[in-house]
Amino acid sequence: MDDKVYKITLSDGTEISGLSLNGNNFISAEAIEESVFEGNCSPVTISDGETDEVHENMELVQLKEYKDEYWFILRDISEKELEERQLRSDIEYLAMMCEVEL
Repeated sequence: MDDKVYKITLSDGTEISGLSLNGNNFISAEAIEESVFEGNCSPVTISDGETDEVHENMELVQLKEYKDEYWFILRDISEKELEERQLRSDIEYLAMMCEVEL
């Protein structure tokens, strides 16, 4: 496990601090709700006290309570995935406007 202490700042300014890192899992002693991440991960800043990494598009993969800790994983969304999501959204909109069932 990494000895650094991490802080994550979400797009609305919400800070989740005092985090440790185990693999790709951030671990918090404080309770965290999934709703904190909804629509709030573009951008995300991850700081280890020395460097800040800005991730333009992330999403919550998993949030689990384990014993008295909250473990969560964030992942970057690729440009390809963003394009596919936009295309799917455009198709669904056109289908709705044309009253076509998909």
